[in-house]
This record gives sequence, structure tokens and C-alpha cells, in this order.
Amino acid sequence: MSVTTYGLQNIKKELQHIPAAQMAELLLRLARYKKENKELLAYLMFEAHDESAFITQVKGEIGFMFSQLPAQGYFAAKALRKILRLITKYVKFTGSKIAEIELLISFCENYLQYADRKTSYKPLRVIFAKQLEKIRNNINKLHEDVRHDHLPDYEQLLSDADKKLQWLNIIDYQL
Repeated sequence: MSVTTYGLQNIKKELQHIPAAQMAELLLRLARYKKENKELLAYLMFEAHDESAFITQVKGEIGFMFSQLPAQGYFAAKALRKILRLITKYVKFTGSKIAEIELLISFCENYLQYADRKTSYKPLRVIFAKQLEKIRNNINKLHEDVRHDHLPDYEQLLSDADKKLQWLNIIDYQL
């Protein structure tokens, strides 16, 4: 016998009829089973009200992880993927495209500062290129007013990348 999985609409309807004490008990029970559930609940309760401070904190964490980046290409690529998994998790918490753009721009800036730019190890190059594509696509999805707030940062990133990375063709990533 398996447990029936209900859709979000059914769960949402049922949650409206649950008293506050039972709701707290359900949330604590849910948080007990998975670390990511606890982290999400902690974010929603303590940090969601000040998203800019949270983004600044995550940028600091990303910067620290980049400062610990190994010199060897294979291990550097593994570390970069770990940083990207962390960014993805925090972006899921915020649910904001703007936060994703800011964190990915920070990732790329740190890449330019810390990663071995002359490496011929292709996975390192692909990681950076994919993030530029992701930033470009997310900026294109934004409303026109918000888009103009992030264009200068992206263009500055492309300019810096063009100066520091001989293998990058920035024409492919321009908006």
C-alpha cells in the first residue's frame, strides 16, 4: 500500500481549515525530515523580510568559497559546481529572478578574480559561459524598467570578462 500524493491545490484547501497549533506542529514535523526544509523554514521566518541583506550575506559566502578555490582544474570545477548548487538553493528560497541575477553576476565576478583564467580545462570555461547565458536570459525575462537596473552590471561584467579571458567571445553574450 502506498501513500496517496495530493496536489498543491488540495493541500492548500486543507491547510485553510487547520488551527494554528496544529499548523505549527505540522511545520515542525516537516522540518525534522530534511535539512533543506529546515533551511527554507528558517529563511522564511527570519530572513525573507530583508532580501537585500540575505543576498549580501550569500555574496559574502560565495566570495569566501571562491577564495578557497583549488588550483587544479578538475577540483576547481567541482568547487564551482558546489557554489552553483548553493546559489540555486538560495534562489529557490527567495523565488526572485532579480536575486538570481545578482548572485550569478557575483559568481561571475568572483570567477574572473579567483579562477585560473588561462586554463585549457574546458569544463571551467563551460561553467562560466553557461552562467553568462543564464544571466542574459534572466535579464531578458525581466520587465523593461527592472531590466535597465541590471544592464550596467551585466555590461560591466562582459567588459571585464573580455579583458581577462582571451577565449571568450562576448558578442555571443550581449543583449
